[in-house]
Amino acid sequence: MFNHISVLLEETIEGLNIKEDGIYVDCTLGGGGHSQEILKRLTTGHLYCFDQDQVAIEVAAKRLSQISDHFTIIYSNFKNMKSELNQLGVQKVDGIVFDLGVSSPQFDDGERGFSYNYDAKLDMRMDRNQTLSAYEIVNTYEFNELVKIFYKYADEKFSKQIARAIERHRQEKPIETTFELVEIIKEAIPAPARRKGGHPAKRTFQALRIAVNDELSVFEKALDDSLDCICVGGRIAVITFHSLEDKICKYTFNEVTKQPQLPMGMPIVPEYLKPRFQKITKKPIVAGEKELEENHRSHSAKLRIIERVYENEEK
Repeated sequence: MFNHISVLLEETIEGLNIKEDGIYVDCTLGGGGHSQEILKRLTTGHLYCFDQDQVAIEVAAKRLSQISDHFTIIYSNFKNMKSELNQLGVQKVDGIVFDLGVSSPQFDDGERGFSYNYDAKLDMRMDRNQTLSAYEIVNTYEFNELVKIFYKYADEKFSKQIARAIERHRQEKPIETTFELVEIIKEAIPAPARRKGGHPAKRTFQALRIAVNDELSVFEKALDDSLDCICVGGRIAVITFHSLEDKICKYTFNEVTKQPQLPMGMPIVPEYLKPRFQKITKKPIVAGEKELEENHRSHSAKLRIIERVYENEEK
């Protein structure tokens, strides 16, 4: 069963300021936690959900259908949100939510190869129909490419050592499984460093997952598109789980909410120069003590929300 506890659920739903006749988009359907709560608040409105995991889609569809039929699930990467919505005749929406990262059931499904805690074939594909997997990266990417992935996506201090160890082992035979890779990583990292907080393979596995699914560029494109899709009064809520995601979100939100530099002597900002968006969260919302105790995924979660307050005008 695809059981998943949505992080910062109440804060996200409250922040979206849902209207019962509004059009909403859940870019990361997953277990359907956010979608269920949005759907409960709609009467004549509609919810569009994106996911590329067939198991998640099947389970979520059953759950949502018990609430109402005011939803459409789209089997696609959320980078295609704008084009997919346009094909359905939807140009503008009232709210968009992103809950980034991998859901708990994907981690807990040993066969998916996301976790260093389960022995499985190296995979890590969110969309099982795509060709690139962690196996291909680990076994075919050159040393410098591996170093770049490990350092860029996880700030792994021992990127070079890990890449060299991978290179050495795969000359003997392909690296097939998660546990094989874990042992190689442990071998590459000095013992004193291995004993310092956290699993020694955590950063490498995170970096591989991001690379396999092209997560950062996908999110950056989807976030830019969401700015175009949201209507005046509509809100975008983003939950991130690591610093690179949050950096993209923070930068994007800062850019579209900042006041322009005005010419000397201009006391009033003309309408067409006013920022299109305003921040609903001045600082990111993080989990409270109760949620931190109940859901370990919430420890790194940050929620940022903006609202469109002004439509574009050509002047």
